[in-house]
Amino acid sequence: MTGIPQLGAAAMAAVLGPAAAADALAAALRCGLDPESCPPRSAIAVPGDGELLLMPAASGPYAGVKIAGVAPGNPARGLPRITGSYLLLDGPTLRPLALLDGAALTALRTPAVSALALRHLAPAGRPLRLVLFGTGPQAYGHLAAALAERELAEVVVVARNREGAERLAAHARTLGPAARTGTPQDVADADLVLCCTTAREPLFDGRLVRPGAVVVAVGSHEPTARETDTALVRRAAVYVESRAAALREAGDLLVPEAEGAIGPGHITGTLADLVAGRLPAGGERGCPQLFKSVGMAWEDLAVAVALYEADR
Repeated sequence: MTGIPQLGAAAMAAVLGPAAAADALAAALRCGLDPESCPPRSAIAVPGDGELLLMPAASGPYAGVKIAGVAPGNPARGLPRITGSYLLLDGPTLRPLALLDGAALTALRTPAVSALALRHLAPAGRPLRLVLFGTGPQAYGHLAAALAERELAEVVVVARNREGAERLAAHARTLGPAARTGTPQDVADADLVLCCTTAREPLFDGRLVRPGAVVVAVGSHEPTARETDTALVRRAAVYVESRAAALREAGDLLVPEAEGAIGPGHITGTLADLVAGRLPAGGERGCPQLFKSVGMAWEDLAVAVALYEADR
């Protein structure tokens, strides 16, 4: 693979933003890609409570694979929690085309998936109030994604790390909207709630979320970890990337199902349903809208292809 082009974080940020990445995801779905047929990720435990993930995908003239690491102890070492690389291949020949920074790809594609969901579910026509949980790269990426899709009247940052929350709120103010730190109770007045944390237990009381508000949860792909509670899931219209993936990995849904609060048929629809117009614009009326993302290999491939073609 000598001489294979490499795309680092700076180059990727220069050629593609969250809205364009969301466009790439939508285009892949419109071209017939079926997320239900996407192979499940492989995962093995590594020393130090870490996890090594392997995520292959193939579609049209391209194939690719992401090797990603999740190292919970890295932030204390001054290192990113998510690591890895993405190898993009020519589909027919499987010849390597490019090597991409896997952590930067994940930091772009996850907010892009959420942006695509917000495009179809978030209220339109007025500035929205956002409550944002988390202070890591995904929180920053999701702030950019929300701003790419909707006008924001206010951003409220909620996090255990007070200094990190203040920094993110200050950053949000440089982008236009008013911003401050807050508490989980602020979800009561939110139009959008974005959960971008490593939490294993619910972040807020789901009974507080208003009908019509949109909650996006992206923090975990583990069946026993969740950011939202049973009360919210039970009363919400639930959207996912893939039914099969969600029922395999989404603790936000699997925990309530294990409690007997919901059944597997509780899922309202998928991202593909929203893009294809098979569900009403703006989601179900009279209840909260919950989009639960676990992250899938087809998304990495679609965004990697868009990055590669934009950089050529």
